[in-house]
Amino acid sequence: MLVALLSVTVLVCTGYAWHSISDLRESVTQLSGLGLGGGGDGATDILLVGTDSRTDAKGNPLDAKELRWLRSADDVATNTDTILLIRIPNDGSSATAISIPRDSYVDVPGIGMSKINAAYGATREHVRREAVESGKPEKEAEDDGTKAGRKALIDTVSNLTGVRVDHYAEVGLLGFVLLTNAVGGVDVCLKNPVSEPLSGARFRAGKQTLTGPKALSFVRQRHDLPRGDLDRITRQQVFMASLAQKVLSAKTLTSPSKVSELQRAAARSIVIDDGWDIVRFVQQLKDLSGGNIKFSTIPVITEHGWSEDGRQSVVQVDPAQVKKATENLLKSDKDKSKDAERGDYIVDVTNGGTVDGLASNVSNILSGKGYQRGKTATAGTNDLDSVIVAHSKDDAGARKLAKDLGGLTVREDKSVPEKQLRVILTNSYAGPGSPADPTNEIAQTQQNGEDVNSAPGGNRSPITAESDGPMCVN
Repeated sequence: MLVALLSVTVLVCTGYAWHSISDLRESVTQLSGLGLGGGGDGATDILLVGTDSRTDAKGNPLDAKELRWLRSADDVATNTDTILLIRIPNDGSSATAISIPRDSYVDVPGIGMSKINAAYGATREHVRREAVESGKPEKEAEDDGTKAGRKALIDTVSNLTGVRVDHYAEVGLLGFVLLTNAVGGVDVCLKNPVSEPLSGARFRAGKQTLTGPKALSFVRQRHDLPRGDLDRITRQQVFMASLAQKVLSAKTLTSPSKVSELQRAAARSIVIDDGWDIVRFVQQLKDLSGGNIKFSTIPVITEHGWSEDGRQSVVQVDPAQVKKATENLLKSDKDKSKDAERGDYIVDVTNGGTVDGLASNVSNILSGKGYQRGKTATAGTNDLDSVIVAHSKDDAGARKLAKDLGGLTVREDKSVPEKQLRVILTNSYAGPGSPADPTNEIAQTQQNGEDVNSAPGGNRSPITAESDGPMCVN
């Protein structure tokens, strides 16, 4: 997953022995023959897959203790529980991760219409069985099947989204646990308490720090959630955002023991394609900040669809809508800034009240509207009502920002640089991104194929790895 690669980036961001990243490159499992690359679109497009495999990246079975950690039996499966398409511009300035629901009903090469999470496993088993029947040794047949399964998933995602995949990375269940433990756990926030036996999810409401098996239960639960797998995707996204923030934090970057543990976890957990120059890639990402890591989801028609034979509950998607939405989501921030006036202004946002995550929420929304992202902070204020502070109270950008935030007052302060605006939010704020905003649910039920997290033109906050605390979810 994205965080697995971010953990590798940490090794470059620190002064921690440049030879270590070279050692890591040699120790990470590499794949060949996947037919990747050739997009030539100014960005690196990565397919990141989380599998439910009960083996490590080297193909070694997990021991009994590790299986207990994962609440797994000793069976071997190859379905893809998490599918993410990530675009990183060649300048390494941002990362946009798009989730594809595992039950999306799509055309799989060689199979036909099927749930996308079966593209890997069903193709793998079909090719393996044919190879065995033709007389190939079991190990060779297994390798052929696994390679074919990965290729089928890559082609399926490419056909669905219209994006040429440049690189492939795969992380199993154990890798998720090891990477989470390596950073000392991840902060999450739940709206309500949870007790669900199938996933082992038992959590109180509110903020909490999760490690290992508990973290895995948090991102795997889909039963007893209002929108099933779509709510699980939202959980995965906020978890990855929080974990990415942890990986990029100073406490991780300055801890040789955590960096070393991340290296060991990545070496045992990650599978990548052999055409990927991981050293060059992490150099690309060394200046990546949490606010520039964004998560979204492909458009969905309904999560209550049925397969053609009427036997399976599926998530219905429209490939044309997915291609269009993916194209829009993967555009650079510069391309999205169609309103030059908004794009000329840097906006800092301060949460002067007691609403958790308010500054980050509003900052994300303003960034989506075209403003340049400034600093976010939580600090006390003497203001009773929310206010915008600008170099001039007549500044056109300040007036537009005031309108965008529901009619705030603009206060003049000559110490504020021109083309920079400061938003101070108090508990009385009821504009976009506030608890009073009816469109600010992170994962509302979508209508007419909207993105489940941030429909274009709406006020719903995109999920990012910003540092103002985890978003509370179902």
